Amino acid sequence: MLHTVSAFDRMGEENAFAVLARATALAQAGRDIINLGIGQPDFRTPGHIVEAAIKALRDGHHGYTPATGLLACREAVARRTLAMTGVEVSPESIMIMPGGKPTMYATIIMFGEPGAEILYPDPGFPIYRSMIEFTGATPVPVPVREENGFAFSAEETLSLITPRTRLLILNSPANPTGGVTPRDEIAKLVKGLERFPDVAILSDEIYDVMTYDGEKATSLLAFPEIRDRLVVLNGWSKTWAMTGWRMGWSIWPDGLYDKVRKLAVNCWSCVNAPSQYAGIAAIDGPQDAVETMLDAFDRRRRIVVEGLNRLPGVSCATPKGAFYAFPNVGKTGRPAKKLASTLLEKAGVALIGGPDFGVLGEGYLRLSYANSEENILRAIDRIGKFLET
Repeated sequence: MLHTVSAFDRMGEENAFAVLARATALAQAGRDIINLGIGQPDFRTPGHIVEAAIKALRDGHHGYTPATGLLACREAVARRTLAMTGVEVSPESIMIMPGGKPTMYATIIMFGEPGAEILYPDPGFPIYRSMIEFTGATPVPVPVREENGFAFSAEETLSLITPRTRLLILNSPANPTGGVTPRDEIAKLVKGLERFPDVAILSDEIYDVMTYDGEKATSLLAFPEIRDRLVVLNGWSKTWAMTGWRMGWSIWPDGLYDKVRKLAVNCWSCVNAPSQYAGIAAIDGPQDAVETMLDAFDRRRRIVVEGLNRLPGVSCATPKGAFYAFPNVGKTGRPAKKLASTLLEKAGVALIGGPDFGVLGEGYLRLSYANSEENILRAIDRIGKFLET
């Protein structure tokens, strides 16, 4: 029997892909499956972005690019960052990445090792904890509670920091809850972090444009006092419906930038050239398709919340960001993962059980409203009929 490094036995995964595989298999077997599980926009990538990639290929841009990304692409990200946050960042601090996960991976392996502690949101994106455990570091969950609007508490977060804490991971707007942490709370956290100058911060801001009801996402870049220990994760996947293009970017402090450049050289060499030209077109081109998508998400969000709150044993707080609802199903009397699995097999509705996002996810389901209004209404009807049986 082959012997592998034990770290691989500690690695978890993202159960949304397992649910997607099962939902696909059921659909291929002839079942009518409504997939509200996977976290990706159901819109097509805007046409001008697609054409930019095709043109790049026709123009001969098929070879290697710098490990950090094309300068023109990094300059586009710098322009977009300034427009979104009011903060100037140098293209020389920006890395073009093959998606969002490589930034998580790079940051966590930089700071994670046996004896270290890394704080992460719970409920939160499952890869945070998986990669922390992979490094041998101790994962320390930062509670994200429904009674707090699914925002993190600065006071509670700061109370979890110990002399072993190396990294703090934040996410707002958040997956899976749709929570948006208010700027005042973030400012309170940043102020408190002055007492812990050796703690680095990874801010996952991939859903930064996806806010509703007048809410605004607050970038950690707005706080220059932590800039020298801040990594910001962002990308094209959600905003421009480009999940499969595997296009992300991150902004790094000077002391870490060359480390991640070397990691890129060793691991993925570079991001493919045509996608980077598409990324430039996405940032610099018309944004009407983005606005259309966000308007649709807002309408669906209202339909989801209204529909879920009519179901027996279910209550749903109104999400303020991203494209997820995180309904509380505790009063149904059914464990969340079992309920999600049964709804897929019996009712033909794919959802994700809250425990897949952390210990505090028990009693909740994640529902992605990146699907049509018709399918959302059909899904809620099916869930209601199942719960009434």
